[in-house]
Amino acid sequence: MNSQQQLAVQYLDGPLLVLAGAGSGKTRVITHKIAYLIEKKGYTADRIAAITFTNRAASEMRERVFDLLSSEKARGLTLSTFHSLGMQILRRDARAIGYKPEFSVFDSADSLQVLNEMLRTTDLAQVKRVSAAISRLKNLLVSPQQARAGAQTEDESTIASCYDQYQSTLKAYQAVDFDDLIRLPVDLLESCPDVLERWRMKLQYLLIDEYQDTNSCQYRLIRLLSGQAGQFTAVGDDDQAIYAWRGASSEHIQILSQDYPSLKVIKLEQNYRSTARILRSANTLIAHNPKIYEKKLWSDRGLGDRIEVVLANHEEHEAELVVRKIELHRMSSRTRYSDYAILYRGNHQARHYEQQLRNSRIPYLLSGGASFFDRLEIKGVISWLRVLTNPDDNPAFLRAVTIPRRGIGAQTLEKLGVYATSRSVSLFAAISEVGLQEHLQPRQADLLYQFGDFIGRLREEMEQKPVVSMLDFMMEAIGYQAWIFESAEPERARSQWKNVCEFVEWIGKKAQESGKSMKELVQSIALINLLDGQDDTMVDAVKLSTLHAAKGLEFDHVYMVGVEEGILPHRESVEEGRVEEERRLMYVGMTRARKTLTISYCKKRRRARDYVPVESSRFIGELYDEDLRFSGQDLPAEEQKVQAAGWLEKMHAMVNRER
Repeated sequence: MNSQQQLAVQYLDGPLLVLAGAGSGKTRVITHKIAYLIEKKGYTADRIAAITFTNRAASEMRERVFDLLSSEKARGLTLSTFHSLGMQILRRDARAIGYKPEFSVFDSADSLQVLNEMLRTTDLAQVKRVSAAISRLKNLLVSPQQARAGAQTEDESTIASCYDQYQSTLKAYQAVDFDDLIRLPVDLLESCPDVLERWRMKLQYLLIDEYQDTNSCQYRLIRLLSGQAGQFTAVGDDDQAIYAWRGASSEHIQILSQDYPSLKVIKLEQNYRSTARILRSANTLIAHNPKIYEKKLWSDRGLGDRIEVVLANHEEHEAELVVRKIELHRMSSRTRYSDYAILYRGNHQARHYEQQLRNSRIPYLLSGGASFFDRLEIKGVISWLRVLTNPDDNPAFLRAVTIPRRGIGAQTLEKLGVYATSRSVSLFAAISEVGLQEHLQPRQADLLYQFGDFIGRLREEMEQKPVVSMLDFMMEAIGYQAWIFESAEPERARSQWKNVCEFVEWIGKKAQESGKSMKELVQSIALINLLDGQDDTMVDAVKLSTLHAAKGLEFDHVYMVGVEEGILPHRESVEEGRVEEERRLMYVGMTRARKTLTISYCKKRRRARDYVPVESSRFIGELYDEDLRFSGQDLPAEEQKVQAAGWLEKMHAMVNRER
């Protein structure tokens, strides 16, 4: 470690903020500090928590910690996301705020379904708008009652009313959404001093990764757990704060110094990733933003190639140029496809690159693809697991009752729903009430009673059997394989059943590795992406990614595309005065590159049926001129010939090497 990293690891005299620039070794600092606390300062691992934002980051930390410590010394260490930590707190102490430990965790689809039923609309955009508004209120720690009291417009009043009803519905289902996994632990710790004291005793030192991405709710959780003494190390970079749209604020870096006057600040400015030219231009760009703390990245990895700025005629031509450059560079440099990344502002830009890569038969990985858990055959299994661990989970109940169908039709379920609502109970609870018989035909009631009994018997088996045996028993009991093969063409059914078997095997393996109960595993599923932990570098493919999703990644050769006014910076961001965050997004993209960086833009773009002129991004004009090399249609013919000759020379050299 360099001297600043060493200082950050060993500082324990109070709250610490480590300003870690891109590629400066922040994960190394966190993991070595964990080892230092345990091996040199007498902390036991079960008294330390390292908190980050993604499963991938938590997994990487875990691997590095176990490289430094024996499994015995690391036993009990909390390495988790904010949401996973929140779930641990709720799992232990949820009863204090009226929740069962068996609560369900709703994903976005479940939440949207609840809101859709409340709003009684087919306008998905409206449902998503209300959902986003409720999420913002939760992240700002605004309760439904406070939202009602503070509403100043009819729209705000409507959203507050929806928020109140939505939260009451979730409580009735004994369910929480993603935002609740932070908000409810905050409510719990603030309202129950004894619970707060117990968690402070358990987690005596906190390490917070990507601190600049915290929202108000997450910051409050940190404050509560660390107490006034501030036994924590927060690692972050205000220049990489790019998530304001989901409630994160780099202002929490400034607030930290106000809340903790004794805060120590250590800067990590040596970059171990990029060449000097890439860093010089990135520093020049980000200098246009106001600073909380000044810092300047530097590298000893050599000067490196100039940043190439490419002008294309239009978006199809831009994709063609970029893919051709990747092909030629890979052939001449003998690199892997996985050394290359194409980064863009919005997902809609990926289409032309996918098409060109397919045309050139170049393998690629697209970030943000559909989750394994979102496949219908997997959601069916998850619904059964959810309803067995929490029968009051209405969305899971409604999926389970139709997978496979048991003669219970939509009319029966509608009557059950009306009765359950009138009684303010869950669908499962309503089945056992005598009053339900008055609203149903005898056969309808019998089928519901049979289904309720079936769930009850499966729940009893779940209490007695180990997870692996229970999974096999459940799949056989519900006839899931037969249902899949009856519902789809043979080839598709075989593929779906293979996915189900893979999922069941994965759950069983997780149970054996972690020792978790079925209830704990089911609660965790909503927070886990099955693809987390897969090493994309093992797949030789070009990476296609949004700039937001690329944060935390690095590649030898990066192509930032569509760097134009209206795209980067985004038009809405300009109109709303958020250009500084867009500049940070450009900075994040640039600092993903290790060896070469190419930036492209177009003369014109298609709008409806016509092409309209567009302008290069203001950010290109803010880069360090001497580090740029321009290419494209506006270059003089002689210079284009020189560039073409350079490529030919490289190709001849490659052929000669092959001989």
